[in-house]
Amino acid sequence: MKNRFRLASLIFNQPLMVTESMLDQVAAWANQQMSLNIVNLSVNGAQPQMMEDEGPYESSAARAEEARRQAIAATGVAMIPIHGVLVSRSTQLNVCETMTSYEDIRAQVSAALADPAVEHIAFDIDSPGGSTTGAFELADFLFDARGIKPMSAIVNFSAYSAAYLMASAIGDVSMSRTSGIGSVGVIAKHMDVSARNEQMGVKVTTVYAGARKNDLSPHEPLTEQSQIFLNDMVQNYYSMFTDAVARYRGMPVDAVRGTEAGVFLGQAGVDIGFADRIETPQAAADRIAEQARQARSARTTKQSSIGARAKAMALQSQI
Repeated sequence: MKNRFRLASLIFNQPLMVTESMLDQVAAWANQQMSLNIVNLSVNGAQPQMMEDEGPYESSAARAEEARRQAIAATGVAMIPIHGVLVSRSTQLNVCETMTSYEDIRAQVSAALADPAVEHIAFDIDSPGGSTTGAFELADFLFDARGIKPMSAIVNFSAYSAAYLMASAIGDVSMSRTSGIGSVGVIAKHMDVSARNEQMGVKVTTVYAGARKNDLSPHEPLTEQSQIFLNDMVQNYYSMFTDAVARYRGMPVDAVRGTEAGVFLGQAGVDIGFADRIETPQAAADRIAEQARQARSARTTKQSSIGARAKAMALQSQI
């Protein structure tokens, strides 16, 4: 049985680092799945229909792991995907929708850092962003990790909001002429089902202790107290977001805030300071693979030289 309340808690009354259009689509899906009768929600004037998440799912983890190992052996590059909506935990993933969890990204990066065959860690990013929960912890982890092994972000073809937070933390960012980055902002929606309840003849009576306990209740219109509370959360996360991007990219905070959560395509992303170069995703992958090949070759040569000197010293000691 699906936990509809859990789904709603991930969408509503939560500051999210995601594009507004994607949030509208997710909320429209919730409208359809949970029969919320939201009347003021549309995407380009239409209510999008989202696929149901029913049916068996056959894992291909073993094949994916084997392909990953072969790619690392051949190139020295660990390619980590950051695709779709970003969520904090793998248990929140929907197998029928493209999603990535911060938990899985951390696990893959940790494995790559510990793997001596990995010379370079690259990230294939195509995401509208997602949850604030866990995002900053992962971003700081990526920022620290780039000091251990070379890391690169390939925007293929979108890195918005929380996904751009990850890209900025990774360090080196490339994007194509038609790719988009940015949307450094935070958004939240409140769900009010009181009109639906009234129409259905349902009256919800809430008994609570503590003046803030009933904040953001979906069974009544947003109160002034709840509005202040939600706005404070959004503003706090926005400050964290802009401060983090400024630190990761070496930019003034005012410059990041000055983007006003705008989206930048192609060269505009480089000009604003959010990306480092324009190149196709394939060109970026080829460039990174060549850098890894050279690093591997240099390391092998150095090890061979050290081994030869060690053998020479051993022979001299026998004379």
